[in-house]
Amino acid sequence: MEPRKKVLSGIQPTGHMHYGNYFGAVKNWVDLQEKYDCVYCVVDYHAMTMPYNPKKLAESSWDLVFNLLAVGVRPEYLFIQSLVPEHAELCWIFNCFTSYGLLTRMTQFKDKSAQSQEESGEGFISAGLFDYPVLQAADILIYRADYVPIGKDQEQHLELTRNIAQRFNNQVGKEYFVLPEPLYTEVLKVRSTADPERKMSKSLGPKHYINVFEEENRLRKQVRSAVTDTGDTPAGQMSPGVENLFLLLKAAGKTEAHASLMDTYQAGNLKYVDLKEAVADALVELSTAFRARKTELLANKKDVKNQIRASSAEIRKRAQETVREVKELTGLMNVRI
Repeated sequence: MEPRKKVLSGIQPTGHMHYGNYFGAVKNWVDLQEKYDCVYCVVDYHAMTMPYNPKKLAESSWDLVFNLLAVGVRPEYLFIQSLVPEHAELCWIFNCFTSYGLLTRMTQFKDKSAQSQEESGEGFISAGLFDYPVLQAADILIYRADYVPIGKDQEQHLELTRNIAQRFNNQVGKEYFVLPEPLYTEVLKVRSTADPERKMSKSLGPKHYINVFEEENRLRKQVRSAVTDTGDTPAGQMSPGVENLFLLLKAAGKTEAHASLMDTYQAGNLKYVDLKEAVADALVELSTAFRARKTELLANKKDVKNQIRASSAEIRKRAQETVREVKELTGLMNVRI
């Protein structure tokens, strides 16, 4: 049998996991494990590029680990970025193979710069925010990933990664890095139930996201209060709020209920209360299972943390081998112990 293709993806430890995160990315991670050799990273180095609370970073990183495990990510595929410092070392080497001009054209830098200034309350923008696409390239190439699951909005960063890999290969005179390909997974853009014109996001406040581990009563209350039709939707067109509820229902795996309620909607007989009830039932079912699994994991917190430290150490061996070979190719010294 041919070895399975390698997949790399990362996620920042930025607080609660909501259904926008889950349906937009993490559910794909769980599904991809069945077909690929996956490496999933809690990217705490990346979390430092925006204003953050140092005292909460480790806590948030571990909380995300438990959340990912609870929704089905396998522990042997999961690690914490700062436990593999070779990422930072390879990033520096790649900085010397990266065009300044290419970095200035990264569109997300402009958006995040404005957000960083707003959150910090000052004009400070870190060099790390400007340079993080290079660290992202190191995250991918250090494991020689064949595929990176992305949405269309992330194509620019993957193209930079391919550019860095190609330039490295050309300068060292060897096709060392495989150029990673995009793996276009279905990236569902879940919207806020309080304002369906905007995406579900923690930064907008608690009304605008539904926690994956939410208690049943609060979850049902949030869905019941979901905005459906603001009255300005053109005739014959589904409003963003109703569309979002149908999206949540289908994403939760309730295809029969989705089809039945869609038929009722198209016939002009849909009662929004019935749609909301179906969505609430579907999300409660998922959240109940996720919450139970997380409770089990937290009951063995020390063992789980040791397991992730062990998986990080095992995954680090692959990173160390890549950095050792890269240093030899670039004329740098390797430490001999």
